[in-house]
Amino acid sequence: MRKLTMPELNRLNVNDYHKVKKLPVVVVLDNVRSMENVGSFFRTADAFRIEAIYLCGITACPPHREIHKTALGADESVEWKYFETTSQACEHLKEKGYKIFAVEQIENSVKLDKFTTPEKSAYIFGNEVDGVDDAVLKYCDQAIEIPQEGTKHSLNVSITGGIIMYHVFNDLRFLL
Repeated sequence: MRKLTMPELNRLNVNDYHKVKKLPVVVVLDNVRSMENVGSFFRTADAFRIEAIYLCGITACPPHREIHKTALGADESVEWKYFETTSQACEHLKEKGYKIFAVEQIENSVKLDKFTTPEKSAYIFGNEVDGVDDAVLKYCDQAIEIPQEGTKHSLNVSITGGIIMYHVFNDLRFLL
C-alpha cells in the first residue's frame, strides 16, 4: 500500500476547474463567524464541484489569509458572492428558481438519510452559536437535519457542510 502522488490524483488546475461543469448547487453561509470554517466550506465546495458559495452578513470574504490558509486555494477556484443579508441571498436564489433548504434542527425537518436532492438547490448553514436566522426560515422550502445519537446537540458547521455536500454530490454526480 502507498499514497498516490499528486500527478496520479489527476486534479484540475484552477483555470481548468473554472471551465468544467458544476453541480447546480449553492451553499449559503448565514453569518458564519469563523474564517477557518469559511475556508473549509470553500475547500469542500471545490472537492464536490459546487456551483457557488454565498457569503452573508458578518461572514468574512476572500481574499483573507485565514480563509486562504484553510481553503488551500479553493477560495480562488470556487465562485462566490457577498450579500449584506441572508434574506437578500434567498430572494436572489428564488428569482433564479432554486429550492432552498435550511440545514437546521427544527420541527418537521427531514432527516438527511430520507432527503432526496433536487437538481437546482441551495443549502443555508447558520452561525456557529445561533444557527440559521429565524427570519430566513420563511424562504426555505424545507429543513434538513443530520441524525445524531450522542450527547451533543450539534456538529461543527463546516463538518455539517461536508456531510451535506457529500450527500448532495452523491445524489447529483450523474449531472457532471
